[in-house]
Amino acid sequence: MKTGEENQRRMRGVEGRLCEEFSARYYGICTVGGMLSAGTTHLAITPLDVLKVNMQVNPIKYNGISSGFTTLWKEQGATALWRGWSGKLFGYGVQGGCKFGLYEYFKKLYSDVLVDHNRSFIFFVSSASAQVFADMALCPFEAVKVRVQTQPNFAKGLADGFPKLYKAEGLSGFYKGLLPLWGRNLPFSMIMFSTFEHSVNLIYHNIIQRRKEDCSRAQQLGVTCLAGCASGAVGTIISNPADNIVSSLYNKKAENVLQAVKNIGFVNLFTRSLPLRITLVGPVVTLQWFFYDTIKVLSGLPTSGGLSRRLEEATSSA
Repeated sequence: MKTGEENQRRMRGVEGRLCEEFSARYYGICTVGGMLSAGTTHLAITPLDVLKVNMQVNPIKYNGISSGFTTLWKEQGATALWRGWSGKLFGYGVQGGCKFGLYEYFKKLYSDVLVDHNRSFIFFVSSASAQVFADMALCPFEAVKVRVQTQPNFAKGLADGFPKLYKAEGLSGFYKGLLPLWGRNLPFSMIMFSTFEHSVNLIYHNIIQRRKEDCSRAQQLGVTCLAGCASGAVGTIISNPADNIVSSLYNKKAENVLQAVKNIGFVNLFTRSLPLRITLVGPVVTLQWFFYDTIKVLSGLPTSGGLSRRLEEATSSA
């Protein structure tokens, strides 16, 4: 009787889908879901991002969360806390669309091709491949955003910031921080996706002890939130040094990566702005996964986590 109910539930889920998994429309839904989830969540935490960047660039002046907000408010007004909002919304929206959409594509591609490799390797190479393209899309927006947030007289936003930066530094100005951006986001993305995937499997297999397909939508989204929280915390710690370097380069505190490392100090690379980044990134990553999977569920698709059946069979003993 229970098996019959489970089969009926699966059939209803398939009938309600807007598309088949791994079809062009499926990847389109994943891309749109990534854009909406990443863009809106990053927009919401713009004030914290403004403070984080200023703490990285001028740690003496902005030496704490409470005092940093007070200093920004007194010297530049309340509007300063939302400086760079357009870069957050559109830049991270584009990045999120590429990151999530391409991750789904590469995970299917590599799971079919690299059948002799274990799951972690598939997660790492899929997320790295997607992040390379995602950061290339983000980099111009990030270059303008950081300058808008830390240089009050530079520009008001993307509309006047793009032409001003191009006039001053040319095309190379938009991609000056691409290598450090990769240095920050590639490890973060690889750890984030891998931690998420393994957390999902751990929760279903060891805690709930039920297949994902046999759980309700609410239960699946609950698993998504728990796995997203774990992935955000771990990824933040790994990527913090590169995040400090990116801010230093964009604000001309250093001419290259080696000089930035020397100026900041090895220990400070790992500790500077870390509490704020954990406060900032952890909830953002969790909400991104939740919004992303909610869009997939509303489209009749299963939540994230798991591999193609072929790789499941090939890696069952990995």
